[in-house]
Amino acid sequence: MRTELVSEPGDPDRPNEDFASVGLPASGQGGSLVVLDGVTPPRGDYGCVHPVAWFCARLGGALTELSVSQGDLPLSEVLSRAIRRVADAHADTCDLSHPRTPQATVVLARWSASEVEYLVLSDSALLVESPTGEVTALLDDRLSRLPRAALTTDAVADSTVRNKESGFFTAAADPAVAARAVTGTLPRASVRALTALTDGATRWVEKFQEGDWADLFALVRKEGPPSLVERVRALERADAKERLRLRRSKTHDDATVVFVEM
Repeated sequence: MRTELVSEPGDPDRPNEDFASVGLPASGQGGSLVVLDGVTPPRGDYGCVHPVAWFCARLGGALTELSVSQGDLPLSEVLSRAIRRVADAHADTCDLSHPRTPQATVVLARWSASEVEYLVLSDSALLVESPTGEVTALLDDRLSRLPRAALTTDAVADSTVRNKESGFFTAAADPAVAARAVTGTLPRASVRALTALTDGATRWVEKFQEGDWADLFALVRKEGPPSLVERVRALERADAKERLRLRRSKTHDDATVVFVEM
């Protein structure tokens, strides 16, 4: 099995709010990957004494451990238990009911000898490559379907649509949100490789339109995850003045890519 991972902050002077891991159990059977993209809150109070990076490290660690050690649990239950574990860790010190309480997008995949399970929540992406080279994007597209008027000027969704029935969902403090994730199971024989990405890396397709998902997958396979991030950074720098492609979002975002070849 080949695994490669890169996670780069958008600003070297700020903590990286992404999280990524690959879990391989001691038994040598199967494994899992986790990718989180922490949601940067607006400046000011957001009800929590902990930074978003703390939340993502806690949630990502719990997801890594539970997805490997509790192989009989559906991934939605893995996410639910991980959210509950992190919420319990700071419920006494923080206002977890605040709409900006620390939260993150989630990509979670787990494989065994017979199947590959997946879970996607919010706008990070999981790409699946078949043995014949066909690439399928597994996405939760609810955020992309919202009208732009529902977003604030810094491209952070308003509390009226975040974790709301008519909006979109992220992993925050409510374990019930796990039931909102996009989930499924594929035969292991139908999967040759996986690539998980935060939206700081999917910009190559979604913002800059340098190629489609198959092109992105081919780039990661051939040149490795760092090459994709380097290309995104070059495109961001070229667009920094005109901002024709980035519109109102930040010039550089944390970017994470995990590649796993079965």
